[in-house]
Amino acid sequence: MAKKALVKVKPKNKIQIEKMRVACKVAADLLDYLTDFIKPGVSTLEIDDLAVEWIATRGHKAAPLNYHGFPKSICTSVNEVICHGIPCDADVFKDGDIVNIDVTVIVDGWYGDHSRMFTIGNVSKEDKMLIDAAYHSMMAGIDQVKSGAYLSDVGAAIYDYANDLGYGVVENYCGHGIGQVFHENPQVLNYDPKDPSQDCRLRAGMIFTVEPMINQGTKDNYTLGDNWTVVTKDSKKSAQFEHTIVVTDDGCEILTVSEKNYLKPPYKK
Repeated sequence: MAKKALVKVKPKNKIQIEKMRVACKVAADLLDYLTDFIKPGVSTLEIDDLAVEWIATRGHKAAPLNYHGFPKSICTSVNEVICHGIPCDADVFKDGDIVNIDVTVIVDGWYGDHSRMFTIGNVSKEDKMLIDAAYHSMMAGIDQVKSGAYLSDVGAAIYDYANDLGYGVVENYCGHGIGQVFHENPQVLNYDPKDPSQDCRLRAGMIFTVEPMINQGTKDNYTLGDNWTVVTKDSKKSAQFEHTIVVTDDGCEILTVSEKNYLKPPYKK
């Protein structure tokens, strides 16, 4: 029996898709720019400051700043931080760290959203394997996307890839629709909810993020007292990648493509 998806999402037209293509390229360019500064001895606040200057110089805006009270312009999630890490001067990169840098730039009213993992100095084989699993689980989900497919197939592919390798797949944070609004329908879960009310039939022109968060240990997590920083319950490390994509008739287009070819984890040797 065919699935019955209840979530209705209006596809974007060609002009709107082009606006998103521009915004997403800016987000990818920003992460390309920040890459060379992500090294031992640099604080996450310094990375935020660099992002602020880069964005302002180009006349754009940082979407996270003051979003529901978030105090900085990017998210910097180091080691056991799953997401929403707040840049600060006390958070200084050291050898062996891994970090997710998550940026969203508003360009002419359109939101470009993108995140990548970075390694600091000499990173363990275990941590590289985690990063690799996060990247390939994202790509496994993206590979399911095409007009006529179901959003639940994306989540199922993400979950199956990472779970089969023994990793914890975070379920209480997910991808999302995006356009002239930071977060809109559909919610892009990282597992199959097996509930039609949370599912969606994909159509060409829909734009959303795919962003699995993969933990070395348990999927369980909690939020620190700042009401933003989400960390793993067992203090083991977490990794995340995020692309913004647009659905096409026979697949999808990744809008957050890097000119430096960082479509794969940029391991530093």
